[in-house]
Amino acid sequence: MRGGGSSGRGRAWRRRGAQLAALALILLALQAWLQRGLVSGMAPALYGQDPQGVPLALSDYRGRTVLVHFWATWCPVCRLEQGAIEAVARDWPVLTVAMQSGDARAVGAYLRARGLHQPVLVDETGALAARFGVGAVPASFIVDPAGRIRFRHLGYTTPWGLRARLRAARLLHGGAALAGG
Repeated sequence: MRGGGSSGRGRAWRRRGAQLAALALILLALQAWLQRGLVSGMAPALYGQDPQGVPLALSDYRGRTVLVHFWATWCPVCRLEQGAIEAVARDWPVLTVAMQSGDARAVGAYLRARGLHQPVLVDETGALAARFGVGAVPASFIVDPAGRIRFRHLGYTTPWGLRARLRAARLLHGGAALAGG
């Protein structure tokens, strides 16, 4: 009796393991399908102004590993993720893009109201996002020191996940950039 009971539990665990593996594969395939429009390879030109009218450009970060993060003021997932982006911005170069979130005045007011401090490009029309193939937010790109997109992600991500991708991009580039840059 005893041997049959443990054999049944073993089959149940194997079945659960197979179900979890199938679910993981489905989620990975779904993520790949959702990301299909996001650009890869060399990062497109990205430049504009922050809410105060100061010019910002991705090329300002050349030689450093950087997180390029697209978000919107109207996006609940983006609001949930803002703390993660702020945390990463304390340790790594970050350039964010406020996509279709109003004009510079509206984006500036939003940032001040929430105490957010990372560099933000105002993308009132969505033209900057279109260069990166971003049609939904949040969307994150990890760009290596040579300007190559090493990782891209659509949807919520954690500070740990972003930092891991930033470190991996630095290593893939040959370790040329030091931590935090």
